[in-house]
Amino acid sequence: MRRQRRAKIVATLGPASGERAVIGKLFAAGTDVFRINMSHTSHDGMRELVATIRSIEAEQNRPIGILVDLQGPKLRLGAFKDDAANLDKGQEFVFDTDPTPGDATRVYLPHAEIFAAIKPGDVLLIDDGKLRLQANETSPQRIVARVDVGGRVSNRKGVSLPDTVIPLAAMTAKDIADLEAALDAGIDWVALSFIQRPEDIAEAKKITRGRAAVMAKIEKPQAVARLDDILELADALMVARGDLGVEMPLERVPGVQKDMTRACRKAGKPIVVATQMLESMIASPVPTRAEVSDVATAIFDGADAVMLSAESAAGQYPVEAVATMNRIAEQVEKDANYLSTLHVLHTEPEHTSADAIAAATRQVAETLDLAAIMCWTSSGSTGLRVSRERPQCPIVAISPIVAAGRKLSVVWGIHCVIAEDAHDQDDMVERACRLAFKEGFAKAGQRIIIVAGVPLGTPGATNMMRVAFVGDQREGE
Repeated sequence: MRRQRRAKIVATLGPASGERAVIGKLFAAGTDVFRINMSHTSHDGMRELVATIRSIEAEQNRPIGILVDLQGPKLRLGAFKDDAANLDKGQEFVFDTDPTPGDATRVYLPHAEIFAAIKPGDVLLIDDGKLRLQANETSPQRIVARVDVGGRVSNRKGVSLPDTVIPLAAMTAKDIADLEAALDAGIDWVALSFIQRPEDIAEAKKITRGRAAVMAKIEKPQAVARLDDILELADALMVARGDLGVEMPLERVPGVQKDMTRACRKAGKPIVVATQMLESMIASPVPTRAEVSDVATAIFDGADAVMLSAESAAGQYPVEAVATMNRIAEQVEKDANYLSTLHVLHTEPEHTSADAIAAATRQVAETLDLAAIMCWTSSGSTGLRVSRERPQCPIVAISPIVAAGRKLSVVWGIHCVIAEDAHDQDDMVERACRLAFKEGFAKAGQRIIIVAGVPLGTPGATNMMRVAFVGDQREGE
């Protein structure tokens, strides 16, 4: 199944989309990667979803990516005597280490690491930022804060600290157990929540050991401040705009999204734009005009993928949400401004032979108006480097390794075909021509460009390109 767009679509599975029939419809509507949120999924449920996706993948003969999203460390208040309390603006409120149920003057905060890290002047946000307090006095057992934005607060609401670097590991015991189960199930990507520093990525990579690629969710100001270091270690980034918009001023989020998109483009790593993209479609069969513009902006900026969360997981119109996103992406990419915008955002290739070959491949393909770029890749790195160039013609990645094809399912512009590795260069060229014809990317008499690493099967060794004519492949059938 060939998509008529370059940007990819990630759809979250949940109560509205857990059945095999619905998952099949989501794929047909345009989903390239399925996200499983471990905050709401058991190990057995995750394994069942993975098995269902793999059976659909086998039917469609097209690699499908699976992204498992770990919950991450959750910071929450304790309980209140009457299950809730009202805090008034300007009043004093205390967070302490006493597990006794709280009231309108104090509450238990069961996180010693917060007391150890917070400083006077730091902000505490409660319940996704609905309440805002500022710490005036701090000690290892007590935080005395002033209420700047009051309201009703109830049991075990979430706590965010945008000004404080908390010495928390990015992965809890639950996350480690979830990750091990997901790796055993054969997932392709793992997303890390609430990371603050590059060491959080390194911790996950020690566990994955190459069995899955690691995507860093950027949803804390501390992560934004260390974006370059995090990007160096991560395999991809996700702009998690929901939590990011809680912990920093909302008006800063669009700029951060653009900065992250450009940084990933420069690094040749995928970027996923997520959260509330078609939020109104949870309950409505059509999105708002503002939501359509939001999705379109991400695609105009060159994002690798756009993501649906509750829209496909728990909404009333999961298939319609994917189909809508698919139509928006197709229309944006037909726009006369699309390719010129990508060209303006183009970055110079890095000083490596792989990047030089990828840049030259794009230039040759566009100068000669070639039908397609065919990338032989075992690890996926050749496809990544060519995608970074955002060429005008289609990119087809040919890989003998299905795991590589699945990981590339989130990458801009890549149509992946799983095929036996070539025996030599002549075989590589002949089979690339045959696949370009069979997959509908080239007609007889058109030319394609083949890019690969020689010797074949050597990861990251992109060092060869060749232009070839596509013959009438039906003659050999």
